Amino acid sequence: MPNRKDHTIADAEHIGPRHVAIIMDGNGRWATQRGRPRLFGHRAGAKRVREIVETCPDIGVEYLTIFAFSTENWKRTQVEVAGLMSLFRRYIIKETRAVHSFGARVRFIGDRVQLDKKLIALMDELETLTENNTRVHLTVALNYGGRDEVARATRRLAEDVAAGKLRPQDVTEETLPTYLDTCVLPDPDLVIRTSGEARISNFLLWQSAYAEYEFVDTLWPDFSRKEFTSLCRSYGIRDRRYGGVKR
Repeated sequence: MPNRKDHTIADAEHIGPRHVAIIMDGNGRWATQRGRPRLFGHRAGAKRVREIVETCPDIGVEYLTIFAFSTENWKRTQVEVAGLMSLFRRYIIKETRAVHSFGARVRFIGDRVQLDKKLIALMDELETLTENNTRVHLTVALNYGGRDEVARATRRLAEDVAAGKLRPQDVTEETLPTYLDTCVLPDPDLVIRTSGEARISNFLLWQSAYAEYEFVDTLWPDFSRKEFTSLCRSYGIRDRRYGGVKR
C-alpha cells in the first residue's frame, strides 16, 4: 500500500497532481437544456470519460478516480436508475478492449451488494483483465458513498479487534485507511466537480482531507481535455503547506 506520508512529501515537489478525482455532475441538466431525457445526458457523459482518461498520461496524472453512481442515487426514479445500470453494463462491454489496449488499470470501489450479478461479473472481469496495466490507474466509484465506506471500513477494523488481530491502542489515523476501498491508492491531490455545484457530495471524505478543490461551471458532457489540462496545470502553482508555514 502506498505510504500516505511519503506521498504527501513527494507531491509537494510534484509539478501537477498525481491523483485527480472527479465528481462528474451535470448530465441531466445538459440533456434537459436540449429537450432530451436525462439518460441522453448520461450517455453523453459516459463518452466523455474516455477522452479524460486518455489525457492523463500526457499531463502526468497517474491516478484518476471518477464518481459514477452514489449510494444516494438510488433515490432517483426507477426508470433513471434502471437506465443507468443498463448504461454501466453496456459501457463496460463496449469499452473493455479500448481501455485494456490503452494500458489503463481499472478498479471499482463502493458496495457491490445492491448491484445486479451481471454487472458485478463484468466489473470483476475488467479488473482482472487490466490488473497488470500501469499507464493510468482508473478507479470507478459505483454505488459509493464516503460515509458508507468509512462505516464498512470501521466495521472490518472492529471485527479484527474483536478477533484479537489488532489491539485497540494500536489503532491510529494510519490504520483506518488500510481498511478503506481505496487502500491501494494514494490520496487525491485534486478534486474537480463539474456543473457549478460547490459541494463534495459524500465523495472520498477521508481521502480528500488535504486535496485541492476546483468547482467549475461546465456540465460534465462538455468538460474537455483542454479544461482538464488547464485545471491540472493551475494545481501546480498552488502553495500547498499541509498545515505548516512556508519558510
